[in-house]
Amino acid sequence: MPGQVVAETPRLCLHAMSDRNDDDAALMLALLNDPGFIRHIADRGVRTLDQARAYLRDGALRSYAEHGFGMYAVRRKDTGALIGNCGLVRREGLDGPDLGYALLPMHAGRGFAHEAAQAVIADAATRLRLGRLQAIVNPDNVASIGLLQKLGFEFDKMIVLPHIEHALDLFHLPLPKEASA
Repeated sequence: MPGQVVAETPRLCLHAMSDRNDDDAALMLALLNDPGFIRHIADRGVRTLDQARAYLRDGALRSYAEHGFGMYAVRRKDTGALIGNCGLVRREGLDGPDLGYALLPMHAGRGFAHEAAQAVIADAATRLRLGRLQAIVNPDNVASIGLLQKLGFEFDKMIVLPHIEHALDLFHLPLPKEASA
């Protein structure tokens, strides 16, 4: 059973994840072990469903409780398939929420990440009333940089965050002032 729906688009439904939902745990296990995720984001060392459930508890579920946002499961409306995640994360070393997203490879290149990210950005501006979002990306992740630019993010600077051994590109997106007032 999916968690609370946070946002919907014409093709997608974004919902809160749960460590008690086997589908959410299986999605995270698949995402975290995708070679592209490991190459461009990190190897989180999650290899079993139980580890995926713990990862959800320590990550998304904790973030929902502490910040009112987190990473959400992305589900296709036409097939019901879970295809990735998208949402906001508070990261050590950043002074504001960071937009994150990852799709299973078979669903990449169809505009789903853009559509999901637009829904998260709209939620950040309206429900959360945030004034700005950030995004970090490996400088060699050309596809992700292109998506951020298409979403309106602008390059800010190179940064090194705690617990990450290499420099990352930092992007920012000002949100409409009337929404953050």
